[in-house]
Amino acid sequence: MTNQKQPNPDNRFNNVERLHDMIENTERKIQETEVSMEFATPEERAWIKEKNERRKLSVDAMKEEMKEEMDARKRGEV
Repeated sequence: MTNQKQPNPDNRFNNVERLHDMIENTERKIQETEVSMEFATPEERAWIKEKNERRKLSVDAMKEEMKEEMDARKRGEV
């Protein structure tokens, strides 16, 4: 018997819920780091701002993906 890995099947059943959780976690992290900027050095503040901008872009992308998954659910594709 060979020890080959089998790919996991594409299970989109809980993608909407997973994406929702990821969005909430990322938005919470944005808020937490904005609070921490009060105690940060100017360099750290700049880094936090850049990081949060990337996080906001990720949130936008996740929201779009969640919308697509919800539409797929409505069409019965999931």
